[in-house]
Amino acid sequence: MGDQAARLAELTVAEHCRLLDELRDAGCLWLLYTGGEVFARKDFLDIYTEAKKRGFLITIFTNGTLITPRVADHLAEWRPFAIEITLYGATRETYEALTQIPGSYDRCMRGIRLLLERGLPLKLKTVPTTVNRHEVYEMKRMAEEDFGVEFKFDPLVNPRIDCSASPLGVRLIPEDVVALDFHDSKRRDEYRRLANHDLSLDRGANQDGDNVYFCGGGMTGCAIDPTGRMSICVISQQEHYDWRNGSFAEGWNDALLQVRNKKKTRQTRCNECRIQSLCSMCPANGELEAGDPESPVDFLCQVAHLRAYTLGNEVPNHGDCPCCAGGTHHSALRESAERIQSNQVDVGSWKPIPPAPALLPVLSSSSGRSGGCGSCASPHG
Repeated sequence: MGDQAARLAELTVAEHCRLLDELRDAGCLWLLYTGGEVFARKDFLDIYTEAKKRGFLITIFTNGTLITPRVADHLAEWRPFAIEITLYGATRETYEALTQIPGSYDRCMRGIRLLLERGLPLKLKTVPTTVNRHEVYEMKRMAEEDFGVEFKFDPLVNPRIDCSASPLGVRLIPEDVVALDFHDSKRRDEYRRLANHDLSLDRGANQDGDNVYFCGGGMTGCAIDPTGRMSICVISQQEHYDWRNGSFAEGWNDALLQVRNKKKTRQTRCNECRIQSLCSMCPANGELEAGDPESPVDFLCQVAHLRAYTLGNEVPNHGDCPCCAGGTHHSALRESAERIQSNQVDVGSWKPIPPAPALLPVLSSSSGRSGGCGSCASPHG
């Protein structure tokens, strides 16, 4: 927020309006504004209002700390489709241990109340880490009972898109990820349903064809960063199209189509995996963590297999997989599954794990930087 050079590089309001016109003309209906923190830009409401005037259905992701009565009143007048606020803890101590910003918890709670007082469509969510894992289900209770809103969480932490691996310093180990997931019977039952469905299919029936990218990126949506660089999704950063020097139509119909149509160059253990629905692996995750969209991410592989083993499923061997029978992780994952099944991993008794000072703030772009993710590659077009 204090980087003036970065601010000056961002699209102007006039450029945003031109982009919005091009999106409208292309038939776009849905917009998501996310950050960073969208309200850190002082003229964000001007941009947002222009989008509303053009008829888009808009979702806003925010941390809630910069929502004031004026902002809340404006959103009530120009109502968004949805607003999602990320919580970092249920208590002030935990919240600010993660954000490292005094007063941020109180400002977040104020923002939540201001939105709810105006009847705006709010949801709350969190990313469990070693710092706040013990309060995830208290955050859920607080959201549902105190505020009366939906709550969700995703325990899988990615590296930053600028190549910094700093967030991984507070990522949960696979055992804690699965224990946290399965502490909620509804989540456990949904994973069971997904596993049973995948394993019931004939071998190869759940494969995604010859293309590297198999998600909706470049097909049903794309991402545009604050400087106008287009990519197929918000975390896929290896190839860009410079909208400022072209048009949305050219970026969508040419540059992103080329990325979307890239063919696989090799077979990996992911190609024959029978539990893909238990895994968060996608090419963008491969880019960020393994430097290559076709490379499996070992952490995600461990989490997926541990989910299956904890549910009592056998995973058919699929290539050179370290998590399957005979692999280097297999015995440890089996032991971990037994601990979760026997309630030796008691989520309800978890205590906070004080973060090492070097890990925080986890959003620092200067810590844990590595050149291996490839996200700083030259833009396309």
